Amino acid sequence: MNESTIEVIVSILVLIGVALALISAFGLIRLPDVYTRSHAATKSATLGVLVTIIGAFLFFGLSEGVYSVRLILGIVFVFLTAPVAGHLICRAAYRSGVSLAEESVQDDLEPILGSEEERRAKNKERHHRSS
Repeated sequence: MNESTIEVIVSILVLIGVALALISAFGLIRLPDVYTRSHAATKSATLGVLVTIIGAFLFFGLSEGVYSVRLILGIVFVFLTAPVAGHLICRAAYRSGVSLAEESVQDDLEPILGSEEERRAKNKERHHRSS
């Protein structure tokens, strides 16, 4: 591949990454509750970072002939940790009694973990025992 083709491909990947990060930022601002905000942050921000790092990896690999292990580890690390972190944040929010948005029509965890009032009562009881 010639140098200008590589630069065009890398530029497109970086622009896609920036666009996905921008969509994630809008999602964090506009979405109504912690659950949908976490979804926006983990999906589009993760993809944005991954596409940008892949662009950097391709640039250095194809243009400079240097394949960076750090970039590969960065890709793997972000790919594995960001979705897990988003899931755990949502799970902690749900278990601590953070309510769903008014627009939410279904709560699949309520039959398993109980209603919001029951979870809040359990959290207050747990808090009083630890104090």
